[in-house]
Order: sequence, then C-alpha cells, then structure tokens
Amino acid sequence: MTVERLEAGLKKIKEYVSEEEAERMMTADTLKDLAPDLRKYIVEFGYGEIYSRPGLDNKQRQLVTISSLVTQGTIPQIKTHVQRGLTVGLTKTEIVESIMQLIPYVGFPRVQNALMAAKELLENE
Repeated sequence: MTVERLEAGLKKIKEYVSEEEAERMMTADTLKDLAPDLRKYIVEFGYGEIYSRPGLDNKQRQLVTISSLVTQGTIPQIKTHVQRGLTVGLTKTEIVESIMQLIPYVGFPRVQNALMAAKELLENE
C-alpha cells in the first residue's frame, strides 16, 4: 500500500508543480537528515490520500489550502501554495479575494502578512 500511495502522491503533486520540482522535493529535502520520513509522509498522505480525494478540483483545493495557511500565519507555505494555485489556474484576483475574504475571521494582520508573502508572485501575473 505504501508504494501505491507514494506513486499516487507523486502523480498528484505533478499536477501542482513541474516534473523537476517534484523530483527536487523528493531528493533535495532540507529536513532529510533530521526527519527522513517527513517528505514521504507529505507526498503519500497529503497528496496520495487527501489531495487525491474526489469532490474538489485542484483550484478549489488550493483556495482551501491557502485560506487554511493564512489562518495559521505560515508565510513560507503560503508562498508555496500561492505558486501552486497559479500553476493550477487560479487568477491573481481569485487568490487576493480569497485572502481578503478572511479579514473578518482572522484579522487584518494575518491578511496583510499573507498578501505581503504572495505579493512578489502575484505581481508577475
């Protein structure tokens, strides 16, 4: 089952990143020495199980993911998933408006920080 989940995860993640980026994620993992199984778990479970579920398309999944990361204030992951959102076809407006929608729920500071994190990626769109 583990090999199947890993393969399913790698297949799914390639819908969000290039082939080269997917390979880099698996081989150039900066946490490999400290936590060698973390990346495998992310790919197997995160992408092989969760991202592969039916019911949402890749754009919807990225909006949900970006929103969740904004609520947590996780800047590096926000940047990662804004890029993945653009890769799967989200527009700059969709990303900005989904983050702006969070103001009443998470407040101005988290929204402002998220938009600052996304700014460089979105300015090129």
